[in-house]
Amino acid sequence: MNTVSQTKQNAALKGAAFCFSGAAAKFVAGIDEVGRGPLAGPVAAAAVILPWPVPKALAGLNDSKKLSPLKRERLEPLIKLHAVAWALASASVEEIEALNILGATHLAMRRALSCLSVTATAAVVDGNSDPGLGVPTQCIIGGDALDPGISAASILAKVARDRWMRDLDKFYPGYGFADNKGYGGSALHRDALLRLGPCPVHRLSFLKKILATQTKP
Repeated sequence: MNTVSQTKQNAALKGAAFCFSGAAAKFVAGIDEVGRGPLAGPVAAAAVILPWPVPKALAGLNDSKKLSPLKRERLEPLIKLHAVAWALASASVEEIEALNILGATHLAMRRALSCLSVTATAAVVDGNSDPGLGVPTQCIIGGDALDPGISAASILAKVARDRWMRDLDKFYPGYGFADNKGYGGSALHRDALLRLGPCPVHRLSFLKKILATQTKP
């Protein structure tokens, strides 16, 4: 690659095998995020550099959404043990509101990459949007199920964010964060929003339609 960041992001590339040549091939970080859709809480991102070939201990890596919580919890310490390097980062609710969710997601991804103990020479990212990492980058649609490094990042980000939301549930009880992780599909969460109003970790820009239905006295 001649450019700092080259993105290939159309559906025809889904399932393709990506490779980097030269120095960029040395330490390729898989990067993924969790938490773009919830009504509350931060967005989390992880960056993982795996050895090649991928250790047999990591058999079963997949998109975190396709794995049970038990399987994710089993794989998380194994990923951390066998990875060349790994890092977690987040973007806060305030940053989500200021930048919009895509901008905050990209910020979390850049933070995760910058926190790696080994400098990544290239990156593969889930999705079709280049986060501007400053290294040669391939965006892979559905990459969290196709690339082991992205799968590993997906698992680390999911497990970490779920723990953060369980912790937030202790500070802001009544919304069911420990169970719903901040997502809005839960009737308990929506009812609590109408009854209690938003708490400091709710994304106000995500709540307009829900709060518009609130009956005014």
